[in-house]
Amino acid sequence: MNDRMSDAENRLARIERRLEDGGRDVVPAWRRATQGEPRWAVTAVILLAVVLQLMLPHRLAFQPYWVLPVLEFVLLAGLIAGNPRRVEPRTRWLRLVGLALMGLISLANGWAAVRLVLGLVNGTEGKEAGPLLLTGGGIWLTNVIVFALWYWEWDRGGPMARVRGRQQYADFLFVQMQSPETAPADWEPAFLDYLYLSFTNSTAFSPTDVMPLSRWAKMLMMLQSSVSLVTVVLVVARAVNILR
Repeated sequence: MNDRMSDAENRLARIERRLEDGGRDVVPAWRRATQGEPRWAVTAVILLAVVLQLMLPHRLAFQPYWVLPVLEFVLLAGLIAGNPRRVEPRTRWLRLVGLALMGLISLANGWAAVRLVLGLVNGTEGKEAGPLLLTGGGIWLTNVIVFALWYWEWDRGGPMARVRGRQQYADFLFVQMQSPETAPADWEPAFLDYLYLSFTNSTAFSPTDVMPLSRWAKMLMMLQSSVSLVTVVLVVARAVNILR
């Protein structure tokens, strides 16, 4: 009897401590209001995407080839100026600028990918294996970045909405959500987690350890796998044919 009473008292004490902490031990960090994630990771990756666009052959770029990269730099500068250190909800125009920036990066890379695929099919691209592999690799890597940005921007309403912790249901199920004991108590998905998701989906052509839950997430991952598969197959097949 004394042991049962002691156990009950211990449970009651734990509940009281949790209530005093505002329920932080009950509600995981990714479901409550938290501080915005640092901006450096997404900024560095966007800059890499812009540099990769400038390194592509100009004949594959949207003409004039420098227009979209310049616009992307301007929009990125606006985001940094409006929210320099952390991705936090401040004004609505910051999200609109971010969406416009991702749209431009997607347009530039999609244009280059289509031009490359059409050139390979028509026999006007891929005269040398080395430059072809570099071009295809640049487009593939930019594609990884593009989809990572879209996953990051749309999961549970985007990074600024996730900071508020208002949306209960996630669009992507990470391992730490299923097994919270494997991660720190303050863990929540950040941009590098979505970059990893995008990379594994582009290499495995299917989900690995991060599962899509919503329909739009499934369709977007399917689209990414399709684009990656077509790019890799055509570029590698053409390069092998040249080397032979």
